[in-house]
Amino acid sequence: MRYAETDQMGVVYHTNYLVWCEVGRTDFIRARGMSYADIERAGIGLAVSDLSARFHAAARYDDLVRVRTTLADIRSRGITFDYVISNVVTGDRLVTARTALVSIDRSGKLVALPQGVKALFENAP
Repeated sequence: MRYAETDQMGVVYHTNYLVWCEVGRTDFIRARGMSYADIERAGIGLAVSDLSARFHAAARYDDLVRVRTTLADIRSRGITFDYVISNVVTGDRLVTARTALVSIDRSGKLVALPQGVKALFENAP
């Protein structure tokens, strides 16, 4: 954990967990063989349409954290991811979260996921 991610008490500021979810999501996509930038170059954006987070415990300055990202659901126009953020040393669960993303074109219109993009996720663990 970086000092800039904490508040005056040395506790991670809550919005940083959402940033870590984004990092987990983009790494998950990259591990499937395509970067998020590649998806955007194909004319598709993945916009967050729903977000939930439950805070179980606080991460503190200099803690090592792990973000485990899993695919919860894929549909014709959307993808849902689950996240578990935990302390690497203690194994304590810090945050569980879920994001739902919708597929949009460059004008912001809801569109079906291209088959090539959807195929990346269909057999994901």
